[in-house]
Amino acid sequence: MLLAIDIGNTNIVVGCCDGERICFMERLTTNHTATEMEYAIALNSVLSLKKTNAQLINGAIISSVVPSVTNSIKEAVRKLTGVEALIIGPGIKTGLSIKTDDPAKLGSDLVVDAVAAINEYGAPAIVFDMGTATTISVINSNSEYLGTIIMPGMMISLNAMVSGTSQLPKISLDRPKRLIGTNSADCMKSGILYGTASGMDGMIDRIRKEIGDVKVIATGGLARTVVPLCKNDIILDDELLIKGLMIIYNKNTDI
Repeated sequence: MLLAIDIGNTNIVVGCCDGERICFMERLTTNHTATEMEYAIALNSVLSLKKTNAQLINGAIISSVVPSVTNSIKEAVRKLTGVEALIIGPGIKTGLSIKTDDPAKLGSDLVVDAVAAINEYGAPAIVFDMGTATTISVINSNSEYLGTIIMPGMMISLNAMVSGTSQLPKISLDRPKRLIGTNSADCMKSGILYGTASGMDGMIDRIRKEIGDVKVIATGGLARTVVPLCKNDIILDDELLIKGLMIIYNKNTDI
């Protein structure tokens, strides 16, 4: 079985794959000060809750945008399973042609998303990854990664609004009852959720003007909340990162 892990600024996505099947996917909070043993305990808890024996793990792969946490997770995986995890980075075969100014600096999560999107849905495509930041990856009809658009994520926008004002409350980002809010919480929810959806629709339209019609895929912790509010057809794929990690692992092993 393959243990696939994506380390983000806010959450760590943990998935387990058996062959081509994704057995489960869960999220942990990214703790920048946790030790490798603390992460080993957290990973073991996930496996235990999912009734998966750590000794059945015979492969592991990690993508990370948090270098300070990468080695702790890698060592946690080794302690728990005895497996040396592959780390997405220089020297790892992805099969992705990257046309940015400095391909080596492209975030590993964006690489993984693009690989999965091309494999699952074909090209051209754009991928929204809605985490701490909202990233938009653009892939042309030749399956080349053209570049990225980065916007503040919904939680960053919400936290900035709350911390920068004296009367706006902390709220959860569930769908408001109506577009035009009649109380502070619903007004804020509408602004963040419908504002993000409108921004996504606008970016899709602008990208299509540049490169033509594309498939649109969205993933990430907040995608499920906002995608239904968009006017464009968007494929929601919560497992996109895990699929990409599985594909890249297979490219770099004898499987």
